[in-house]
Amino acid sequence: MSDATALSLEKLTLRYGNTTAVESLDLTIGKGELVALLGPSGCGKTTTMRAIAGLLAPSGGTIRLDGVDITRVATNKRHIGLMFQSYALFPHLTVFDNVAFGLKLKGIKGADLRNRVESGLKSVGLMDYAARKPPELSGGQQQRVALARSMVMEPKVLLLDEPLSNLDARLRLDMRTELQRVQKETGVTMIFVTHDQAEALALADRIVVMRKGAIEQIGTPEEIYNAPVSHFVADFVGFENIYSIRDGRLHSDTATLPIDGPLPDAAGLAFRPRAVVLGQGNLRGTVRGVSFAGGTREYVLETAFGTVKAEADAALPAYRLGEELVFDLPIQNAAILSRQ
Repeated sequence: MSDATALSLEKLTLRYGNTTAVESLDLTIGKGELVALLGPSGCGKTTTMRAIAGLLAPSGGTIRLDGVDITRVATNKRHIGLMFQSYALFPHLTVFDNVAFGLKLKGIKGADLRNRVESGLKSVGLMDYAARKPPELSGGQQQRVALARSMVMEPKVLLLDEPLSNLDARLRLDMRTELQRVQKETGVTMIFVTHDQAEALALADRIVVMRKGAIEQIGTPEEIYNAPVSHFVADFVGFENIYSIRDGRLHSDTATLPIDGPLPDAAGLAFRPRAVVLGQGNLRGTVRGVSFAGGTREYVLETAFGTVKAEADAALPAYRLGEELVFDLPIQNAAILSRQ
């Protein structure tokens, strides 16, 4: 195993009774990486994280940390931190004592304890809040306390369960920046679980898209966003017009599309709404929905082969509800799907 590898999962299989949640999963995460496990509810991402943390015993396979097999090692001896979605702060303790709690359990005290807690609080910008209690803090501040409490334990890998889901939209943006800053400054390997593709794209160095207990695709945010490999990934990251290629023709769920020209040797094509060209082409549709979205207008078109979602610059003249128009789906604007 490479010295650059922090964590590896080898043929990891996880079951709840007779139900297999994850089957024969292989994944390698490098030291200092910020990796997102992304997918819908029930895809196995949280189950995988629980197994890494030692909260769930695998039915098969191996978990290695820095090359050492930790599959059966107790949770408190794994050098893996876990930041819960609920933050799990003690409301009756001060911020300082919340951050110090795990260190005290390890027998750390005196000046060493104070220095480590203060260093942790400084890293998340909360030194001035050390004497406050969690109910006196905002949601974002509580999250930073939970982050500092995990970081002072000096974990080799830090796991975060839906870290931004409890925050409002404005705080979520602020905390994305905060998480990235802390991770890059400390160099800790982070793995976070999310169902929010925008969050994964904004934060992660690599994204692991999961489906039905297996990995559907691994890649950088740019690769996942621009080059999904399957219908599932394309749909999950916002390609709203997805078609299959069969017998040299392009098919929707209900009909064949009258597309001219040769199609690629692939399983399908996926078009984002902005890839649809309105006002020209040999395809026809009727406007059934119009939404103003700031710099753009979003359209829902009814066509002979199903609904098409389109987007156009808001500075252009708007199409009206019920209006018929021509449009095009240029193949060069599509993501090419290698499998269904």
